[in-house]
Amino acid sequence: YLMKAIPELLIVENDEMTLEILTILLTKENYHVTIAHDANEAIAIAKEKKIDLAMVSIIVPPRSGFEVIKFFTTYQKDVPVVVLSTLAEEENTVEESFLLGVADFIAKPFNPNELLLRIKRLL
Repeated sequence: YLMKAIPELLIVENDEMTLEILTILLTKENYHVTIAHDANEAIAIAKEKKIDLAMVSIIVPPRSGFEVIKFFTTYQKDVPVVVLSTLAEEENTVEESFLLGVADFIAKPFNPNELLLRIKRLL
């Protein structure tokens, strides 16, 4: 029988607490988690390994998370991108994200069960 490959999730986030929560949550669900603290690192990782889903925070200096989104929606269109943002009140962030072609938008603080359901749906 075929072993189902463990999905590879890339998390682009610079807040350590959010990273820790996501890593624990997703690892427990049998996802393989790769972390990038900024946009440059995220793009370098995406060029190296096969990513199944990317979760991108918008504020990841020195560049914006939008750069990471653009990378995936341009070069790796089959990778669903989920935006994680505390900027939920800023409608233009949501709008800009969807215009760039993201698959979903999750506002922080997030509900862990909802987050997992949304990820499952996209994979």
